[in-house]
Amino acid sequence: MSQELIISISGMRGLIGENLFPEIASAYGSAFGIFLKKRHTGQGKLSVAIGRDSRPSGAMIFSAVAGGLAAVGIDVIDLGICSTPAVGVMLRHLNCAGGIVITASHNPTPYNGIKLLLENGIAPPKDMAEQIIQAYRNHQFDFVDALVCGVLKPDTRANQIHLDKVLAIVNENKITSKRFKVVLDSVNGAGGTEGLMLLEALGCEVVPMNIEPTGIFAHTPEPTAENLTALCQKVADSGAVIGFAQDPDADRLAIVDENGDYIGEEFTLALVAQHIFSKTQGLAAANLSTSRMIDDIAERAGCEVIRTAVGEANVANTMIDHSCVIGGEGNGGIIDLRVGPIRDSLVGMALVLELLTETEKTVFQLVGDIGGYAMHKSKYPADKDQAAAIIEKVKAAFTKAKLNTSDGCRFDFPDGWIHIRTSNTEPIMRIIVETKNPAVAKQYLDTIETIRLDILQS
Repeated sequence: MSQELIISISGMRGLIGENLFPEIASAYGSAFGIFLKKRHTGQGKLSVAIGRDSRPSGAMIFSAVAGGLAAVGIDVIDLGICSTPAVGVMLRHLNCAGGIVITASHNPTPYNGIKLLLENGIAPPKDMAEQIIQAYRNHQFDFVDALVCGVLKPDTRANQIHLDKVLAIVNENKITSKRFKVVLDSVNGAGGTEGLMLLEALGCEVVPMNIEPTGIFAHTPEPTAENLTALCQKVADSGAVIGFAQDPDADRLAIVDENGDYIGEEFTLALVAQHIFSKTQGLAAANLSTSRMIDDIAERAGCEVIRTAVGEANVANTMIDHSCVIGGEGNGGIIDLRVGPIRDSLVGMALVLELLTETEKTVFQLVGDIGGYAMHKSKYPADKDQAAAIIEKVKAAFTKAKLNTSDGCRFDFPDGWIHIRTSNTEPIMRIIVETKNPAVAKQYLDTIETIRLDILQS
């Protein structure tokens, strides 16, 4: 059974040759262009910066999207292969009306996608995203004539400009003096070139893995424990102090400690928050699916965490509204507004290395200081009706829990929490359980699994 093309507030994502074709990408580009012209009425000729991850289909999708934009009178700045955060930096640097990232994030090579960004580098909020989707579905395009159609301009500075902004938020000389040995696994995605540039600028001896941006991913690209066994082994064998893993568009970062143990994506934000709160007071923002570790860290520092719906745009907008000093998501996504309102693996690497420098502790020791919870993340194929039925039955099973239905359903207990929601980018349901006691987490999971199987078999 073929999969449906996903078009949501998170953008467009599909399988090349099965449901994502050039004419679809072109129409989506035109819809975004028409939206931007209405949003910026009277501002003259507009431009959109486009970057792409390293997938072989990226050039094809780029050409189609760029053509769609040019056809409605929007100039296109071609950033080439670069990370998602680099696109966010560049569109603001160039005063563009918007940006586009051609990426399917952590999905395998056969997938690709189109992620839209506003002039501030943040994805459009729900109401604006729905306007763009409606324009795409209705083919409401006002094509222009030959004299005013958009033109294509290349710009190859994204990596360097992004790097400079990241280096500006840390003490480069202090980190450089440590000469850290670091393993970097970039999964042959877009982040390898600038990741290597960053680590070398910080004086690290880099052991590279899968740096070349071929788009033929060396392993399943999501930076989870089961996909990073080679990185863990390389860290242990090489005597490195840390291992870093990026996803294909380099907005997520996972960490391996000096013993070659995967510490989990949740600890990326926890370590960075520990570092930031050791230097400054302020608010943090994190989504509903992120570990309570950040709340514990903030509380010890006399600070607070604002919880948001899942989605980087939700976190970023909350950070801007409340002047948060740090924020992010438990999937390894770090947002520091000094660089930009977008998840950024380079920011994560730089701040964690500065934490190692200033504390003179190992990753293992820092993780021990923070403490942790038993967390289990699962994802299952589920259509919208199945997902809704599962959530309703889980509500009936946990009647004493405090409910938050702002994004799927979160169940809070004295000893932990459960978050169940459907994905905006895949036809799946995500379930996250976190407790202090692993046995309690298992009890919650067993209950949910029984409900899930009952729904799917009915």
